[in-house]
Amino acid sequence: MDLLEYQAKELFRQAGIPVLPSQRIDHCKDLKGLKIPYPIVLKSQVYAGGRGKAGGIKFVENTIDAVAVAQAIFNLPIMGQYPEVLLAEAKYDAERELYLAVVLDGSSRRPLLLGSQQGGTDVELTIQQIQQVVVDQEFSPFYARRLALNMGLRGELIQSVAAIVEKMYCLFVQKDLDLVEINPLAVSLTGNLMALDGKITANDDALGRHADLAALRAQMPLRTRTRSAFSNLNLVELEGNIGVLCNGAGLTLATIDLIHKAGGKSAGFVNLGRECCYNLPSTQFQEHIESGLERIAQARGLKVILVNILGSVVSCLQVAKAIVSYLQRQPYNHRVPLLVLRLAGSDFEPAKAQLAAIDVPVFDALDEAITQAVALGKSRLV
Repeated sequence: MDLLEYQAKELFRQAGIPVLPSQRIDHCKDLKGLKIPYPIVLKSQVYAGGRGKAGGIKFVENTIDAVAVAQAIFNLPIMGQYPEVLLAEAKYDAERELYLAVVLDGSSRRPLLLGSQQGGTDVELTIQQIQQVVVDQEFSPFYARRLALNMGLRGELIQSVAAIVEKMYCLFVQKDLDLVEINPLAVSLTGNLMALDGKITANDDALGRHADLAALRAQMPLRTRTRSAFSNLNLVELEGNIGVLCNGAGLTLATIDLIHKAGGKSAGFVNLGRECCYNLPSTQFQEHIESGLERIAQARGLKVILVNILGSVVSCLQVAKAIVSYLQRQPYNHRVPLLVLRLAGSDFEPAKAQLAAIDVPVFDALDEAITQAVALGKSRLV
């Protein structure tokens, strides 16, 4: 279960992670009673990424402008999603922006700390600068400091960033989360830190142990409208021969890093977005997967596509149907890259059987899928 930004930041606040003064906006008229001094930023509360580039994040200086901008954002679709809630937040002057995340690594089945000095909207373009630290024993502040040092931080910033990572990890463990991400973590001229944006993915199977998270499910206001195409799926090209199709930035970066460690090289990647797991009708979900496959197939030097779809609410059978539909639509004699799938979710065995009938290998362990993809990428027969 993904949380919206304002919900994630409430958990950040409880965990002691610094966040800005903010206010939930359900209607444009709520801005007339705004308790935050101007200038402010208005943010669309949807599960889709790329809100800033899509026009879903705007700075305003006064109430008149705020009402007009809020009305525009409420009516702005981002990946087919229209917000029913906006977040009004104080403006913050950042001297630099970092990226931090704690994610569950499906390969090692251990928590993975991620960090980079290059945060913000283009973090996916700086994969080589993403540092990672596997928490392979009982957690201690040593792991957080190691990540800060690997990121190339210096001086007091090492300890202050490590302190944020520790709080993120504690939240990750205490709430049984699959992902805690801060992007960007802003650094002011005076060295103060502020989480300007946050993402949290909760484990559906653990909601019974966390009544506060379970209650958020009923509070998630979001209406989605069908869209014929997902034109904002971006292909980021690299220099290898293995294409990567994932749902979520953290999962994408970790997958590419693991491919490199296994001796392979990525030809590029397409991030479907974690929102592809939620609030999409089955037909729209299938279109989204197929659009991602079509986009990653455009990468130069491509031999193999590794599809890594992770999420406790994802139906593996739905993904399998999208794969079958995509392959059936390809013209006769058209060269299609080999596919390797790693799926995690419900209906795994039926999906595996359906894909086996068309000779598409499927794994539930990421390391096995990566090994297969790297081997196919090196084969001269491909």
